[in-house]
Amino acid sequence: MMVDERRETLRRKYLSLGTGELAAAAVFAAVPVIAVIPRVEIRQDSTALWSALIPLLVILIQAGIYWLSARSWVERAPMPAALAATYRVFRLVDPGLLVVGLVGVLVWWPDHVGVAIAAVAVWVFAVVEYVNYFVVRLSYPVGRWLTLVGQWHTPRLVQDLNSAR
Repeated sequence: MMVDERRETLRRKYLSLGTGELAAAAVFAAVPVIAVIPRVEIRQDSTALWSALIPLLVILIQAGIYWLSARSWVERAPMPAALAATYRVFRLVDPGLLVVGLVGVLVWWPDHVGVAIAAVAVWVFAVVEYVNYFVVRLSYPVGRWLTLVGQWHTPRLVQDLNSAR
């Protein structure tokens, strides 16, 4: 009975994480379209912003799909081989996408300081999300973050990749 309760608790947590990542992607896509791009008259500024946003959106969507998919195997089986293969490709491709995004931000450096700050902040957040999912776990409750982040825990996605069939 305890295994079933733990599984259901994790499934609820993964549902929250998955929908949260997808909602974050939707917000990060909608805010520029609705509130920023219409106010930016210089095409270069919007191109720089999208150069930073696209890698972030890709990583957030990958993360959301991972958490929602993980609900099917958590506490029952390893990550399915085909899905693990896909996320191994993401692990290799995403850094290239981040580099291309940074190059885009630099090539089309925004004329408006606010857009430049936003583009850099979004790109840095994309890097942090990549690191959190594929390198070392960075997300913890606020009150315990300082003590836990220094322990260099392996991200759940990487654990699932390592145990995949």
